[in-house]
Amino acid sequence: MSEKKPGSAIKVILLVAAIALVFGVAWQTGVIDRLKDVEAMQNFIAGFGIWGYLIFILVFIGVAVFMLPAAVLTIVAGITFGPVLGGILSLIGATIGAAAAFLIAKYVARDMIVKKFEGNPIFDKVDKGVEKNGISFLILTRLVPVFPYNVQNYAYGLTSLNFLKYTGVSLITMAPGAFIYAYMAGQIVREGISMKLLLQFAVAGVILFLVSLIPKYIAKRKGINMDEFKQTP
Repeated sequence: MSEKKPGSAIKVILLVAAIALVFGVAWQTGVIDRLKDVEAMQNFIAGFGIWGYLIFILVFIGVAVFMLPAAVLTIVAGITFGPVLGGILSLIGATIGAAAAFLIAKYVARDMIVKKFEGNPIFDKVDKGVEKNGISFLILTRLVPVFPYNVQNYAYGLTSLNFLKYTGVSLITMAPGAFIYAYMAGQIVREGISMKLLLQFAVAGVILFLVSLIPKYIAKRKGINMDEFKQTP
């Protein structure tokens, strides 16, 4: 996937230094511990007022870059900032985080990532899928959890995909989940369990079901057999 480029060692050293700095600051400020506790994370972010928006987005970016589970942050966003704003902030953070990981894989630490994941079935299947089906494969894997989401960000950075197309597709395909999870979390905190909430859950389920039909339609139209790309146990 890649050829050695001069100065790659310097890029790797800078990347490692940046990661060490981020983790050092996160450890000293207690952010790492708070990431494990939803209530503590909620209080931590809310305590910064309007600056909490930026802090939340930065945390979301860090979660994407370090390939950590991000679903809990979307729930925290819905609880802390409200259903709509929480969804918007989650989508912004997730999109920028996905874009950052993509750029790291493509330009900053490409050689290191290629060496580390050489022969990895996920990376190989993503590379072959993009080569054969282009952006349609990206849409399919974003909407259907064939591969771990955060791993995809780095895998796609090693392909020939254009950055703007990758970011645009990621933004659109992440939007339904971001808003639905944030909205549901916010509504539960504000109104509790009610008949209205159950109806909203039903509507959300219908929306997610309709979204799940999109990749099936694309796969059928493009003649893509997604079973070929499913991970083997």
